[in-house]
Amino acid sequence: MKRRALAALLLSFALIAAACGGDDDAATTTAAEGSGTTAAEQVSQSDLKIDLLFHDKDASGTFWGVMKKGFDDACASYGVSCNMIGDPDITKQAALVDTSIANGVDGIILTLPNVDALRDAIQRAADAGIPVVTINSGSDVFATTAAIGHAGQDEFIAGQGAGQRLVEAGATNILCPVHEANNAALQARCDGVEAGAAGATVKRLQIDIANLDAAFETLKTEVSDGSVDAVITLNPDVSIRARDAIAEAGSSAMLATFDLGEEVLNSIEAGTINFAVDQQQYLQGHLPVIALVLNLQNGHVIGGGQAILTGPGFVDSTNVAQVKDGVAAQTR
Repeated sequence: MKRRALAALLLSFALIAAACGGDDDAATTTAAEGSGTTAAEQVSQSDLKIDLLFHDKDASGTFWGVMKKGFDDACASYGVSCNMIGDPDITKQAALVDTSIANGVDGIILTLPNVDALRDAIQRAADAGIPVVTINSGSDVFATTAAIGHAGQDEFIAGQGAGQRLVEAGATNILCPVHEANNAALQARCDGVEAGAAGATVKRLQIDIANLDAAFETLKTEVSDGSVDAVITLNPDVSIRARDAIAEAGSSAMLATFDLGEEVLNSIEAGTINFAVDQQQYLQGHLPVIALVLNLQNGHVIGGGQAILTGPGFVDSTNVAQVKDGVAAQTR
């Protein structure tokens, strides 16, 4: 078993080296779906079961689809039975954890958009002997829970770097649209932008990712009078609507975004998006599987109590070409 785990670990890191965010209905996908490997083709190396619980309904979108690819690839490498289960209602994530506990899973991977809503559920999992690794949001607060580790980027630091870049490019009045009302990580991004954009004004704008048509109209109104000279979106799908809103309003505002997608990269090449912040969500799906399998089999704890940082990286006109291949392969 340990030899297989070691071989799978080496394969996982080889994949990493090659590589370089609805409604109230929950969604469930299995690791075999979309991974390129059928359940019958997977080599059964363990009888472990792992659930990845995330705060959205769709695991096939621009952001979550890449995380799912990382999750699927790691699960296939280890022969682990895995499910990726989502609900866009952050307040319902605790119920997802309780369901996974009741189903007798061996490990849980959990996005952490609201630590106060999930802390007790994580403790219940720990009390049941089920290790939890948090991912994505929550790098700064996961250690206040019973989770054994975290994989993600520090959202404040990422925002700070983005704010500095915007000011260096000439921004003085920055709009930071927040697309999920109760997501602390998105607020941390805007906090970081504000800290990094010394001397500039940063305004937050609440929009709803579940209604991007309304978000488009709101963004168009905000940039139409010419006072906003920069917009930084916190999601790649929102960034495309912001790009179109800026163009339709006849605004000269520059645009940047968090996270990648094919259309984001095309827009960077075309000069309509200045840069993107890359948190490498493939790794956020992939690395926790490694962490849980090694913990369950050998008692290993990766990270020494610190978050495993998957970002930030910055993609702009100087490196966009080399990143595009990874996005096409769903590893970036």
